[in-house]
Amino acid sequence: MQVILKKDVKGTGKAGSVVKVSDGYARNMLIPKGMAVEATKANIRSLEKEKAQQAEEEAEKRAEAKKQAEVINGKSVEIKTKAGEGGRLFGSITSKDIAEAVKSQLGIDTDKKKIQLDSPIKSMGTFHVTVKLYYEIHAELTVNVTEA
Repeated sequence: MQVILKKDVKGTGKAGSVVKVSDGYARNMLIPKGMAVEATKANIRSLEKEKAQQAEEEAEKRAEAKKQAEVINGKSVEIKTKAGEGGRLFGSITSKDIAEAVKSQLGIDTDKKKIQLDSPIKSMGTFHVTVKLYYEIHAELTVNVTEA
C-alpha cells in the first residue's frame, strides 16, 4: 500500500514523501496514529499543492532577506555607552543592543539571534559583525562603539 507520510517515521521516510509499506503496517500503525494518509489521487494533488505553496513562501522569504542584505551590507551603526579607564565599557554590547541600533538607525527589524557575535563587545572601537539573514544570505555590518 502506498501512503503519504505526515510525520517523519524512523526507518520508513520523511514527512511529505510517498512510500510503499505493507498493508498491515499502514492500517494498524501509521494511519490510526495520524502519521500517514492513504496515497489517493486527491491526497497526492493536495500534497503537491502544499509543496508548491511552501516553495513560493520560501522564495518570498529569500527575496526579502536579499533586500535586507543589500540595505545592511557596508552600513554602520553607532552605539553610545558609558566607559571607564582605557576604553573599557561598563557592561557590554550584546546582539540585542546591536539589533536595537539597526532598527533605530537603519529602519530594519532584525532578530537578535541572527546577529553573530563571537563574544560580547567589551571595549570601545569599531567592530565588524555578521548578520545571518537566511540560509546562505549574510550581511556585514560595522558597529562603532563610542563614549556617551
